[in-house]
Amino acid sequence: MTRLLIVGPPGAGKGTQASRITTAYGIPDISTGDIFRANIKNETPLGKQVKAIVDAGDYVPDSLTNELVTDRLAEDDAANGFLLDGYPRTLAQVDYLDEMLASKGQKLDAVIQLVADQDEIVARLTKRALEQGRADDSEEAIRHRQDVYVRETSPLVDVYSKRGLLVEVDGLGEIDEVAERVRAALAERGIEPAERSADESVA
Repeated sequence: MTRLLIVGPPGAGKGTQASRITTAYGIPDISTGDIFRANIKNETPLGKQVKAIVDAGDYVPDSLTNELVTDRLAEDDAANGFLLDGYPRTLAQVDYLDEMLASKGQKLDAVIQLVADQDEIVARLTKRALEQGRADDSEEAIRHRQDVYVRETSPLVDVYSKRGLLVEVDGLGEIDEVAERVRAALAERGIEPAERSADESVA
């Protein structure tokens, strides 16, 4: 059972590393964005509520987000663990997740925080925007997204840091290098990849 949460600034490769982690540890990547889109596409009762809110340009309230995540975590593929991406986003959601997991006798094992120098990320994303002809993706817009990320995640990071759950990993570098840093950092906490555990059990 491996229950993880990943956070990281836009441009730090969080999505790529999330994919690597879920493959290595044999757990599903549970992204709130994906959950919203899947429910809207399948026209579930919750999905219809989300669509109406999003279409109106409003934020999806904590209560509905919590319900969607609870519903997703109850699916069979999450029985042996998960990687949460994009949730929780608020302190109220942190409390809800704590209570939901505690009701099952569970808790988070670690919170992976990809860290990266903001100027380096901005330079990387600005260059990418120029190469792809995305004139609207200005340096000012990119820096604004970075600032929003810091403002929104700082309270959550503080909570998990005080609990001793935070695992900081340098998010800059080649994809394989960063993936290895994540693996090593989790291994220090006794969290091993699924295939490695299986190899050891055979031995």
